[in-house]
Amino acid sequence: MKTPTNSLIFGIAIIISSIFLGKAYVDRSKVSGEIQVTGLGEQNFTSDLIVWDGAFMAEHYDLKRAYINLENDKTIIKNYLVSKGVAEERLVFSAVNFREKTRSKYSPKGDFMGEEFVGYELTQSVQIESNEVEKIEKISREVTELLNQGVNFYSEAPRYYYTQLADLKIEMISKATEDARIRAEKIAAYSNGELGALQSAKMGVFQITGQNSTENYSWGGTFNTSSRDKTASITMKLVYKVK
Repeated sequence: MKTPTNSLIFGIAIIISSIFLGKAYVDRSKVSGEIQVTGLGEQNFTSDLIVWDGAFMAEHYDLKRAYINLENDKTIIKNYLVSKGVAEERLVFSAVNFREKTRSKYSPKGDFMGEEFVGYELTQSVQIESNEVEKIEKISREVTELLNQGVNFYSEAPRYYYTQLADLKIEMISKATEDARIRAEKIAAYSNGELGALQSAKMGVFQITGQNSTENYSWGGTFNTSSRDKTASITMKLVYKVK
């Protein structure tokens, strides 16, 4: 026969057992160990530096005459660019390159008889680096006007850069880190865990692509120079302890 005292002790034992079993169930439902997350930081920006190259050439049987013609074209090009608002000190002309031109000779029967000298070809390039992006971009499209002055000028596509890239990169790392932290907190919360200390942080690939372009991302990184408006992105991989 059970006494009131024995019943009381038995009841207390059941309550204590229930508390410990309940705590064990909650603990087993929590995440333990680590959480690895990857965050993304993106930023659109407009290039503030343009680099544009062009080249011109002159041909003549006499080397001295070819050089005089090239110098005349150089003067015309310089005057044209200055008239468009480009400071003369911004014009960087390369050294003159030259090559001997030949053509193949054949006999009336079609037999090859060697190469025949036909003259010299001289080439020179000019480069402009400027923060006046719109102005230089416009000139690069209109420079074919030099054809009307008898100058064979070959214009290359401008290249675009951003001089504040280092500061932008730091800002993006901060965004990517914050994005990763938020992801980690959500994962821990969904698993009834609590986010602990940051164990490690590793920067991923830095990419710069043209805005609204179809450029593919590369494991080694992409650095677009053909678009004036760009999108920069970077990833951060974080590892957190979970309580």
